[in-house]
Amino acid sequence: MERTVYEQDHEDFRAVAREFVVRTVEPSYQAWAEQRFIDRLAWKEAGAQGLLGLPVQEQYGGGETGDYRFQAVLGEELARVSYGIHSSFSIHYDIVSPYLTELATDEQKARWLPGFCAGEQVWALGMTEPSVGSDLAGLRTTAVRDGDAWVLNGSKTFITNGYLADRVVVAASTTPGAKSKGISLFVVEEGMPGFERGRKLDKIGQNEADTAELFFTDVRVPADHLLGVQDRGFVHMMTGLAQERLSVAIGSLAHARQLFAETLVYVKDRKAFGQSVGSFQANKHRIAELVTRLDVSQSFLDDCLRLHVAGRLQSADAAKAKWWATQVQNDVLDACVQLHGGYGYMREYRVSQAWVDARVSSIWAGSNEIMKEIIGRDLGF
Repeated sequence: MERTVYEQDHEDFRAVAREFVVRTVEPSYQAWAEQRFIDRLAWKEAGAQGLLGLPVQEQYGGGETGDYRFQAVLGEELARVSYGIHSSFSIHYDIVSPYLTELATDEQKARWLPGFCAGEQVWALGMTEPSVGSDLAGLRTTAVRDGDAWVLNGSKTFITNGYLADRVVVAASTTPGAKSKGISLFVVEEGMPGFERGRKLDKIGQNEADTAELFFTDVRVPADHLLGVQDRGFVHMMTGLAQERLSVAIGSLAHARQLFAETLVYVKDRKAFGQSVGSFQANKHRIAELVTRLDVSQSFLDDCLRLHVAGRLQSADAAKAKWWATQVQNDVLDACVQLHGGYGYMREYRVSQAWVDARVSSIWAGSNEIMKEIIGRDLGF
């Protein structure tokens, strides 16, 4: 299926992104999975290639593309080789970046963005809490003003890049009892007294993407580390969530398409009863269903991408893209494991790891049940 959402400039950039993936990611990501984090050298190489600051103004070392499709291309290329690599890098260049480019003051931008773009600082986003999950309005981390600082107390969990991050954008309650109307965002830095990390969490998949718990005990965060407007943090987060969910959808579908392509080669080559596995009618029909679901999903996702570039992507459409793409991803990969037979359950085959890596996609960035709730509310229920 020919895709028309990208132009020649985007395909030229794809070659740059793919070269980085082939040179830096493919030879190393298994070793990164064993140590459960991405080497800092890879972050710096990504920065040197101009991959980490695509939407950032040129004066701070960014690409100032003004076109989200470049980030989408990078997400597709990363997800094709490793869903965990996509998770880690996209949190930095795709999810955190709008908070800095759109909310930071000029002084804050000058302080943080050069290192952000160069890969000298790894960034994370601290929203999810142990007892809160998708209910961001109910977070319990607090920040209390004390002179020229805010005193931060609480914890976050399941934070991608949390173990390695030099900077974390943290959501905290600044007006007790106000719930969503009393949340603010702060940039917490490595080395601030009282800021501690738990162990790298032992996940069943995406081990190359480091994930950690974060703890804040009387952390004095300077007043000039407030990001955006006090008590407007929930609004800021809701604004950023549409892009986050689109990013998840893009990575999920690209991941599924790559593993489907590899499975297609396998079922053509693998023989049983004197013929290729894929030529049996049941398998042939299943494969036809899978490729149709992938192509139809891609068309909707590309339309969402066009809307986002034009500034017209609605939260309900982003929710549709997120839940549908991640469901298709999991369905396709489950079928790919089945088509591999017993070999699909062996670690030496990429499809087995991809199957495990994909399972979390229907949970994070707001569970798919929450996505359906958002869609339902948009319909007036």
